[in-house]
Amino acid sequence: MSASPPNPITALPRTMPSVLDMALLKNLRKYWATSLAVFVLVVAGTVFFTMGQKRIYEAEATVMFDPSPPRPLGSRVESVVDMGAGTYWNNQEYYETQYAILQSRRVALAVVNDQALHRDAAWLANLPEDASLPEEEGAASDQEVDPDLAAEILRGRLSVQPVIDSRLATVRYQDASPERAQRVLAAVVDTYIEQNLENALASTTSAADWLARQLDSLKTDLESSEIDLHDYKTKNDILSVAFDDKSTMLGEQLSQINHELTRVRAQLQEANARYRQLARARDDDPQRIDSHELLRSPLMGTLRADHAQALSEKKALLGENKGPKHPEVQAADARVRAAEKAILKEVDNVKRAYAADVAVLSSHAGGLMSMLDAAKKQAHEHNLLEIEYKRLNRARENTEKLYSLVLERMKESDLTRMLRVNNVSIVDRPLVPGAPVRPRVTLQLLVGLLLGLALGVGASFGRSLLDRTIKVPEDIEEGLSLTVLGLLPQSAKMKAGAAEGAARRFRGRRAPTGRKPELVVHDEPMGGVAEAARAIRTNLMFMEPDTPYETLLVTSAGPSEGKTTVACCIAITLAQAGQRVVLVDCDLRRPRIRRVFDVEATDGGLTSVLLGEPLDQSTFETSVPGLTVLPAGPVPPNPAELLHTERFKSLLDDLKGRFDRVILDSPPVVAVTDPTILSTLVDGCVLVVRANQTKKNLALHAVRSLRAVGDNVSGVVLNAVDFSRSEYAYSYYEKGAYYGRAADDVGGNDDAPTPLRESA
Repeated sequence: MSASPPNPITALPRTMPSVLDMALLKNLRKYWATSLAVFVLVVAGTVFFTMGQKRIYEAEATVMFDPSPPRPLGSRVESVVDMGAGTYWNNQEYYETQYAILQSRRVALAVVNDQALHRDAAWLANLPEDASLPEEEGAASDQEVDPDLAAEILRGRLSVQPVIDSRLATVRYQDASPERAQRVLAAVVDTYIEQNLENALASTTSAADWLARQLDSLKTDLESSEIDLHDYKTKNDILSVAFDDKSTMLGEQLSQINHELTRVRAQLQEANARYRQLARARDDDPQRIDSHELLRSPLMGTLRADHAQALSEKKALLGENKGPKHPEVQAADARVRAAEKAILKEVDNVKRAYAADVAVLSSHAGGLMSMLDAAKKQAHEHNLLEIEYKRLNRARENTEKLYSLVLERMKESDLTRMLRVNNVSIVDRPLVPGAPVRPRVTLQLLVGLLLGLALGVGASFGRSLLDRTIKVPEDIEEGLSLTVLGLLPQSAKMKAGAAEGAARRFRGRRAPTGRKPELVVHDEPMGGVAEAARAIRTNLMFMEPDTPYETLLVTSAGPSEGKTTVACCIAITLAQAGQRVVLVDCDLRRPRIRRVFDVEATDGGLTSVLLGEPLDQSTFETSVPGLTVLPAGPVPPNPAELLHTERFKSLLDDLKGRFDRVILDSPPVVAVTDPTILSTLVDGCVLVVRANQTKKNLALHAVRSLRAVGDNVSGVVLNAVDFSRSEYAYSYYEKGAYYGRAADDVGGNDDAPTPLRESA
C-alpha cells in the first residue's frame, strides 16, 4: 500500500511565508485576470467618479465667545441682562447654546432674506455662479422657493466646530462657488453677531421699560407714604421730636411718681404702725403707758411727772395717817385725778394726731397712685402711637429704598443700552477659498487603489470559494488526502479529440478516426504527454517496488474525465517499457477501447469470454508492441452482476498468468457500482481527475466509495492539465516548458525513437 504524502505545510522551513500568505498568493496566481479586472474596474470607476464630482469649496471664519462680557462702566455697575455665564458647566451650556443658535433657522432665514438666496437658482442647485443651468432647472430659474426651504438648505451646508480648550469656534460653509461661499458665510457670522447684540439690547430695553414703570409706581407709593405719615403726625399732634425722647420723659415721670408713691407708702405704713401701737397702749394707769410714741412726747413727760408727784404727795399724806377724807388727802387726790385726766387727754390728742397723719398719708398715696395710673396710660398710648408711626415710617423708608434702587438700575440700563456692548466677536473673517475641499482627489484615488486591491483579492478568494473544481495537485493532496501520481498535459491532438468528442455527443455523429488522443503516447513518444505518462508509470512502479502491481484499475469520479485516455497512456508506457500488458475494457455500458484500437464490433470481448468463449479469440494485438486489448464485447443487461461472478475472478487470474500487467478500464465510480466491485479484485486503483472540471465533492465521494470496500487506492492522476493557465504559471512552469520543448523537438513525428525501457 502507498504511504500518505508528507504534509507540505509542516515540511516548509520556518522562513517560508505563512499559510494565509501562501493561500493568498495561490489564489492570486490562479485568478490574476479576475483580480486585475476588478482592480482596473474599481480604479477606473473611482477616477470617473472623482472627476465627475462637483467641486465644493469651504469658507471658514473664527468667532470668539466671551462668557464674561466687558464692563466699560466698571464691575460695580451690573448690566440688567447677563450675556455670559458663571461656572464651568454653565459656560459649557452657554457655548453649546451659541453653537446651536449659529446654526439656527432664525439666523439662516435672516441670511436668506438678506442675500435673496431663495431667488438664486445657482445657489439652490449648488452650482458655480457662472455655470449654465440645465433646461429643466433653467426654466425654473426665474421662480423662487419658500425662504424656509432655502434656510434649511443653508443650514445643511453650515457647520460649527469648537476649538478645544479655548473660547473660539470655527464656522464653515460649503458651496460650489468660492466667492459665494465667502459672501454667504460673512453674512451668516454678521447676522449672528447682530442678532446676539439685538437680543441683549432688546432684553435690556424691555428691562429698562419695566424698571421705568416700576419707578413711576414706586414714586407714587413714596409720595403717598409721606402724606400718610404727615397726616398721622398732624392728627396725633406729634411734633418733630423723636419718639425716644418722649419715651424717656415718660419713663422719668413714671420713675419719680413711683419713687414718691413708695416714700408716701412707707410713711403711711409707719404711721399705721404707730397708730396701732397707740391703740394697744393702756390708758387706765398713766404711770404704766409703754408706748414709745407717747413717751416720746415732751408734754406727756411733764404730765406724767406731775401725775407722779401728785401720787407721791397723796401717798405721803396717807402715810401720815391722814384719812381719805382728809382735806389734804382729797386735795392731793384731786390733783392726781386732774393729772390723770390731762394725761388721758394728751393720749387722745396724740392718737387723733396719728390718725390724722394716717389719713393724710393715705390720701397722698391715693393721689400718687392716680398719677401713676395716668402716667402708665399715657405711656401705653405713646407706645401705640409709636408703633403706628414706625409702621408708616418703615413703609416710607422701604419705598424710598426701592425707588432709589430702581432709579439707579434704570440709569445703568440706559447707559448699557447706549454703550452697545457685545460679548461675541469675529477673530478671523472668511476669505475666498482657493482650493476645493471635495472631492479629495488624492485621498479618493488612494482609497480607490486600496479598494481595488482589496476587491481584487476578495474576487480571487470569491472565485476560489465558488469554483469547487480540482485544478492543481494541492487541491488533491489537501482535499482528498491522496498521492498525486502525475499530471497528464493536454496536447493539441487531445484538445482536438476532445472537441470532436463533444461535437459527436452533441450532434450524434461519429468522430473521424484520424485523431485519437488515447494513442498520443504511441504517436508522439517524445512529446510532453508521453513524458508525463512515463512519470506516472514510474510512480506506479515505485509505489510498491517489492510487490509491483499486477492488476491495476483505472476509474474516475464522473464521466468525460479521461479515464480511458489515462488507462491507454499507462498501458502504452508499460508496453513501451518492455512488459506484456493487456488492457481490459470493463466499461460494459459505454465501451471505448474497441474504437480506440479499431477492433471490429463483431469480434468478441469481455462479455463473450465470461459467457464461455475462448480468451484467445477475444484478445487482440495492437499497433503498440507488447500491448494487447480485451474489448468489452456486447453490452450485457446486468454489468455489475457479471463483474461480480467467480468467472470474472478466474479470468483475471488467467490474464495475470499470461501478461505482466493487467490494466482495467472501468466506468465512473459515482455513476455505477462497477468500479467499487472491481476495486476489490485488483492490486491497485488509479483515480482520474480532470483538471478544471471534476468537482471536489464528487471526487471525495468517489474516494470514500472506493475506501469503503478496501484501502487500495494508489493515487490520483490529474488529467487534461493546461500549463498555459495562470495557476500553473509558477509551480509547473518548468515542467510544462520541458514538455513543450520536447513536443516541439519531436514535432509530433510518429517515427521518433522510443525511450529506454524501464524494469518492473
